[in-house]
Amino acid sequence: MIQTPFTDPAVMAELVAKMLWEIKAVHFNAAEPYKLSSGMRSPVYIDCRKLLSYPRVRSAVMDFAAATLMRNAGFEQFDCIAGGETAGIPFAALLADRLGLPMIYVRKAPKGHGRNAQIEGHMPEGARVLVIEDLTTAGGSMFKFIDAIRAAGGVVDHGIALFFYGIFPEAEQRFEDGKVKLHYIATWRNVLAVARDQKLFDEKTLSEVEAFLDAPLAWSGRNGGISSL
Repeated sequence: MIQTPFTDPAVMAELVAKMLWEIKAVHFNAAEPYKLSSGMRSPVYIDCRKLLSYPRVRSAVMDFAAATLMRNAGFEQFDCIAGGETAGIPFAALLADRLGLPMIYVRKAPKGHGRNAQIEGHMPEGARVLVIEDLTTAGGSMFKFIDAIRAAGGVVDHGIALFFYGIFPEAEQRFEDGKVKLHYIATWRNVLAVARDQKLFDEKTLSEVEAFLDAPLAWSGRNGGISSL
């Protein structure tokens, strides 16, 4: 556990966006859109798991995550950190170490043999659990883990995503209805701002990405993907 500096949220968001570009974890391609598992077509793609392969980058991101939580949630609000299978597990371990807290992880479903456990590790009844994921789009996967923790007697009032899409209104409603405060460091808007500032793409590509961020389903429909969720 190390001392966590308090950094301005806008600075943290910009730096994480720059890191993601530096390690080639984000991609823009409006000419040949990416097909997402939902059936959407998207000109943007991100792989936050690449953060794990860069020690200086991942250390800075964990500092930012800890600072975000302390600023927005408090210093003594959690009893343990939970990571969701699979991408959330290593980040949960890193953040738990940063905050000096126990760590558990949650399977997508009970493993089907042995103790048939879905939650691995020690979680006392009534423990205040923070759920972490590398990224969240509309919150669906995070709530699978939250629901499992609550069913096992844990209390979940907060979640954190290192990266939040920030383009689906359904996400904000889902977290509000589920009584969970979502914390995050950066969004696609921050990534786009860095791409513009550093002139990483031509204006046509940047404009197409902005059009997607403004109306993702409409953009998807115009480019051969689904137009409604």
